[in-house]
Amino acid sequence: MAATGSKGRSRSERKRAPRRRDVAAQTTADAVETKELGADRPGDVRIVCCQGGKSTTSTDVADLAKLLRGEGSKVWVDLASPSPDEIRIVADALGLHPLIAEDIAERNERSKVETFDQDVIHIVLFALSYEGEAAASEVDFVLGKRYLLSVHDGALGDKTTAPLRQGVEHALEKGPDYLLYALADTIVDGYFPVLDRIGDDIDSLQDRVMEKASDWTLQRLFGLKRELASLRRATSPAREIFAQLTNRELPALDPSHVVYFRDVYDHLIRVADELDNDRDLVAGTLDIYVSIVNNDLSRIMKRLTGVTVILAGIGAVAGIFGMSEAGNAFNGAEAGGFWLVTAAVVLLAVGAAVLLRRFDWI
Repeated sequence: MAATGSKGRSRSERKRAPRRRDVAAQTTADAVETKELGADRPGDVRIVCCQGGKSTTSTDVADLAKLLRGEGSKVWVDLASPSPDEIRIVADALGLHPLIAEDIAERNERSKVETFDQDVIHIVLFALSYEGEAAASEVDFVLGKRYLLSVHDGALGDKTTAPLRQGVEHALEKGPDYLLYALADTIVDGYFPVLDRIGDDIDSLQDRVMEKASDWTLQRLFGLKRELASLRRATSPAREIFAQLTNRELPALDPSHVVYFRDVYDHLIRVADELDNDRDLVAGTLDIYVSIVNNDLSRIMKRLTGVTVILAGIGAVAGIFGMSEAGNAFNGAEAGGFWLVTAAVVLLAVGAAVLLRRFDWI
């Protein structure tokens, strides 16, 4: 299985050379004009049709049936938060199975792959984003021999990876299955920055825990634990998806393009490894938090025990001699022995305090 470039390195290795990577990315961005990827606002539609070396674009689903009639045409339909009517029109034009249209409309699926009559493949992936906390959004793909349908909530945006730097049209010319790979590669590559941000949060929380174990730190640790569990549910099944795509003979996939899907599978294995590592770090940080709280409690108990020792000595002497002589002491009629005992008690208490202080008990 292939693993190339910076993607093959661990998060710590990528962090050690961020400037070089950023410079390289900026150089590439300057050299290659950024191409619009897909619909990025709710209700937007983007249709791209390639035929005979020429491309046609449209933003109206009513044009889809006409574009599909062209001999040898290859079509990409991208919908951002479509309405039920738009889904129905597209499903009728593409001849989709009713179950596919229903799943797309509900948009409440887990990552999965389903085949219909071996000619149509329905794939559900999740794109990740980070806005203060990690979030996953569903992306549906329907692949046929001459078309690719993608439905999302704007998650594709204008991000581009190497297979798309020359534009969607260039990838679509190679086949709808190659465009599927390019879009899936874009989604999976977007996992790594999110995992890096979560890793930074974990590092910051570890430092805060060592400085002071506060309630906010504990809440954030549990929040990260929930986020990682959610990301695992969203991304882990994707490995099985691409394992099936690379190990089964499917008419909708060109055998020469299978190697590209294996590359995405490799990336997903690294994603799973990083998620497992982050979960272990969060669990370890929680253990450290509990240990620090227990240590603080033990320290407080030691100090309370030291104070109890001092007060117990004073109370014992006061109990032996009684408090009946207090009135005479205040009237100046008490014998010198009373004052001697009182001074001895005070000295013993001070001595006990000094001794306990040396033992770090108070």
